[in-house]
Amino acid sequence: MLLLTVLLQAASATGLGTFGAALGIGLAAIGAGFGIGKIGASALESIARQPEAGSDIRMNMIISAALIEGVALFAVVVCGFIL
Repeated sequence: MLLLTVLLQAASATGLGTFGAALGIGLAAIGAGFGIGKIGASALESIARQPEAGSDIRMNMIISAALIEGVALFAVVVCGFIL
C-alpha cells in the first residue's frame, strides 16, 4: 500500500499520472465497446441458429452488456478522479 502511494505521488509530480489516467479511460472505452460488440454478434448468431430461444438469449445478452458497461463506467470514473 505504501509503495502504491509513493508511485502515485511520483507519477503526479512528473505528469505521467495524467497520461496514465487518459490511457486508462481510452482502454476502458475500447474494451467495453469490443466486449459489447462481441456479445451482440454472438447473440445474433445464436438466435439465427435457434430462433425459439431468442427471448432467453436476448435477456442474457442485455444483462451481460449492462455488466460490462457498468465495469467500464467504473473504470472511467476512477481514471477521471486521477485526472
